Amino acid sequence: MVDRAAAMISAFNFASPMILLTSPLAIVIALSVVVGLLMVVLFGYTSDQRAIGIAKDQLKAHLLAVRLYRDQIPVVMGSYGKILRGTARYLKLTFKPLLYVIIPITLLVVQIDRYLGSAPIAPNASFLLTVHLAHPANARTTAGDADSQVTIELPQEITMSAPPVHVAVENEIVWRLVGSKEGKYEVEVKMVADGESLEKTVSIGSGLPRISTVRLRDHFWERLFASAEPSLPENSPIESISINYPDRSIDVAGYGMNWIWLFFILSMVAGFIFKELLGIQI
Repeated sequence: MVDRAAAMISAFNFASPMILLTSPLAIVIALSVVVGLLMVVLFGYTSDQRAIGIAKDQLKAHLLAVRLYRDQIPVVMGSYGKILRGTARYLKLTFKPLLYVIIPITLLVVQIDRYLGSAPIAPNASFLLTVHLAHPANARTTAGDADSQVTIELPQEITMSAPPVHVAVENEIVWRLVGSKEGKYEVEVKMVADGESLEKTVSIGSGLPRISTVRLRDHFWERLFASAEPSLPENSPIESISINYPDRSIDVAGYGMNWIWLFFILSMVAGFIFKELLGIQI
């Protein structure tokens, strides 16, 4: 008994640091530091550091002239003109390097949001599966009705907790479902008229699984940012299949925060720190 208790304590002591290191907060902090460093280094390598330094020094000189000669209108107006030209030159020098930084960071954030943006559905908690149709349809309360236009087939671990609801104004059919066991499952959505069958992935449980809240037809840019699943067929009468996953909130000093805001703040702070340490002009 004593040996078993000691083994449990030892396992807990080993697992606790691992849990902390793999928590969403720890992941966001580590990611922010790495991205902050990469942003600064990438900006430094893709920009003309000497020209940026000169442009910033000239702007400071013109701003100082405005303060020193504020009683001399011609000098002040000339300084304002030079400030505008200097600002335009500075923006020109930083535009291309910022593109090199922003584009990969944006794509990275989109991918990470698949894991940190939404939380999986808790076992035995109700959730909604919504099918948005391109044309009006009627939903029946029984999935086996022959004249029902849209039906769903569920795995054994997921059950329907209420009859489907047809929201005619939105051309949507909504099912309330419940998952009893952790795992990833496929819900099959069928169009009775043409026999078309489409699938939507459902994540039940906890942890940090890759989550796709919606599966879309067409809408390339929307799919790029919102969906992690293959597109629906172009000629499909179904425009989208979505699930109302709960938003994931990261606790920071007792306040819940979306991971993107925390990542943005921390990566900017890390970037400014590394900028000073590496002596890179931004």
